[in-house]
Amino acid sequence: MTIAAHLYVSPTPKHPVQSPPLKLPIYYLHQVAEKISDMGVDLHEWLARSQLQKSQLDDVKHTLTFSTFRQLILDALSMTQEPALGLLIGRRLLLNTHGVLGYAAMNCGSLQQAIEVLGQYSLLRTPLVTLNHEIDGQQLRVTVSENYPLGDIRIAMHEVTMLGVKNVVDYLAAGTQPVTQVMFAFAKPAYAALAQEIFQCEVSYDQPWTGFVLPADIAAQALNRTDPNTYREALMICQSELDKIIQDQSLAMRVRRVLIERSNAFPSLQLTARLFHMTPRTLHRNLLEEGTSYRGILESVRHSLAAEHLKSDRLSIQEVAFALGYTDLANFRRAFKRWEGVAPSEFRQKTAPSTSPANR
Repeated sequence: MTIAAHLYVSPTPKHPVQSPPLKLPIYYLHQVAEKISDMGVDLHEWLARSQLQKSQLDDVKHTLTFSTFRQLILDALSMTQEPALGLLIGRRLLLNTHGVLGYAAMNCGSLQQAIEVLGQYSLLRTPLVTLNHEIDGQQLRVTVSENYPLGDIRIAMHEVTMLGVKNVVDYLAAGTQPVTQVMFAFAKPAYAALAQEIFQCEVSYDQPWTGFVLPADIAAQALNRTDPNTYREALMICQSELDKIIQDQSLAMRVRRVLIERSNAFPSLQLTARLFHMTPRTLHRNLLEEGTSYRGILESVRHSLAAEHLKSDRLSIQEVAFALGYTDLANFRRAFKRWEGVAPSEFRQKTAPSTSPANR
């Protein structure tokens, strides 16, 4: 039973579509700064490379463009000469580093509920990735999906995210460490032994997805420290903050959200414009000012959903095409080959967990 469908973004798309501009909060950069400072890096020099000052790092309201954030991470990796920096930073992401989101998770009734809350309100901390989960037999599978192509900082960001979430799970489980295996969708690094030591469980690489698994029955067990009243109050704060973020998001991001939410029948440009109380011409002009278009956003969403459907192996290729609004299977095949460089059937063979009739 799927509890939250996750969205796949190709790490190296063959023909990337334009992505909506991002405003990244500065929250977790404190953890990066403290770690690299401990390793001997001059913080002023590190920040100056991105034309930033220490005062901006201390301003919780300050936001960054993705290009600036990316450069900060790349410079941190370069200046420390530590390829496992993502793991070392991830170790610092304890429950109290997640703000009100961590407070809400701390008062959840079960690990499963906490994971659901972390996924539902992940936008409060970062728009780059989303946490998702589903029941797979007797396991609860937690996955990380990219909302934005991370490119050359992908490995570090996935390591940071996985450790940050696992730290929360371990804390709520009172140190019992219920996670049995961590998966990464990239090649095994030279520091794999260090990763195994830090995660304190089996770590596998070259997997079709990034995430971890834990027994579903343990995830569903009631937690002793839960406070229902505090949980409801924390959740109300999370929802209020999320509403503000969504309202402040770029038009392109809001259009993308509408298309994802209505992926069973994508609204046309005309209907989308009406949803935002605009004329189609105004919507088109405003999106162009943000460097994208309705067609570009729609293609990006179709690409993401198509890849996810094929990876899940639940629908036939023809059903995937139909679900994404393609009346002609040949058009879907051509579009997918343009996105990924391979046919849908070949992509499925490489990424699906097992061969099934849906492959044919």
